[in-house]
Amino acid sequence: MSWLVLIVSGMLEALWATALSASRGFTRPGPTVVFVVSLTASMLGLAWAMTDIPTGTAYAVWVGIGATLTVVWSMAKGEEVASAGRLALLVLLVGCVAGLKAVA
Repeated sequence: MSWLVLIVSGMLEALWATALSASRGFTRPGPTVVFVVSLTASMLGLAWAMTDIPTGTAYAVWVGIGATLTVVWSMAKGEEVASAGRLALLVLLVGCVAGLKAVA
């Protein structure tokens, strides 16, 4: 259950990062509310998962999921270039995160 909560928390990290950008310095109320709610839920989930998963592993997995999904979303929206090098590095990042789970 801790791993599921951690994965969802990582997904929420991508949501709050995207909402933070969309809030344009907290001047847009909708994205600002999404940011605050998803940030709170993401942090609470990370904290809860860390009661069962080692801190270093939990944090690395949380950041890896959040960073990967944030970059993929930016690429899908055309805000970032989806080059072969970037995609290969994202695959490597996901592989490392999966490796942390495998050896935990």
